[in-house]
Amino acid sequence: MDLYLPIAGLSVNVIVIIGLGGLVGILSGMFGVGGGFLTTPLLIFYGIPPAVAVASAATQITGASVSAVLAHNRRQGVDFQMGAVLVAGGALGSVAGGYAFRALQDSGQIDTVVNILYVVLLGSIGGLMAKEAAQSIAVMWGKAAAPAPPRRHHPLIAALPMRWRFYRSGLYISPIAPFVLGFGTGLLTVLLGVGGGFVLVPALIYILGMSTRVVVGTSSFQILFVTAATTLVHATTTKAVDIVLAVLLLTGSVVGAQLGTRFAMKVRPEWLRMALAGIVLAVAVRMALGLGWRPGEIYTIQPL
Repeated sequence: MDLYLPIAGLSVNVIVIIGLGGLVGILSGMFGVGGGFLTTPLLIFYGIPPAVAVASAATQITGASVSAVLAHNRRQGVDFQMGAVLVAGGALGSVAGGYAFRALQDSGQIDTVVNILYVVLLGSIGGLMAKEAAQSIAVMWGKAAAPAPPRRHHPLIAALPMRWRFYRSGLYISPIAPFVLGFGTGLLTVLLGVGGGFVLVPALIYILGMSTRVVVGTSSFQILFVTAATTLVHATTTKAVDIVLAVLLLTGSVVGAQLGTRFAMKVRPEWLRMALAGIVLAVAVRMALGLGWRPGEIYTIQPL
């Protein structure tokens, strides 16, 4: 069953798109990430123009983040004070990213830039995740000693002025640090269509020293507002949001997330992290190869 996407300017198989959303939802439920960093590359592989894939993936993440925030808030798992600082930085980053996205779109370089950024980002994150998961598995099997516990804060964070108390996070740090993290996440959300959780969550834990009890819920709170702002930016500036595509993806991801959550409860977290690292690296390699392959049709015509 084919359906025409008005903004993308092509017809897609409804079952395939819903299935793709379901696959990303399963991965999101299993690994605790928004899934945008996989949604956008998979849409590009399917043939969706990168600009439309980025904007529509951000719209999908907005809808998925609402339920996540409500669920975490019920168990007091959201630090709204920290989330507000992250949202302020993310909103500013979204606006800056919107101007950068439009400039690249006008220059005709957006497709190449999106692909290169994904290769660099996914390759580095996937490599670090694989290394950390391998160390955890080695410790689990008794083949390596447990690593020393990390510092509470990064030294640069402790040196920043104007400290605030973030009670739920158990922190006494400067708001400058989370503001900068939020700005970077907002920038990535607009340029790449990612929620930023797979970057923000490790940063909150390992750089700020945030309590793991509230880190996922607070990250979801920030992602909700930043992706909503990103959707508005894309809708008013780049005109690349395809609501039909976003609804199809969201339909599949809602069901998939429930299945993924159930499966995750039966598997050790070390193996889940290693599996996620493998998926991330595989997507990065596929996109890197795509940058060097000669396409079947050198010239294509896209709708204005």
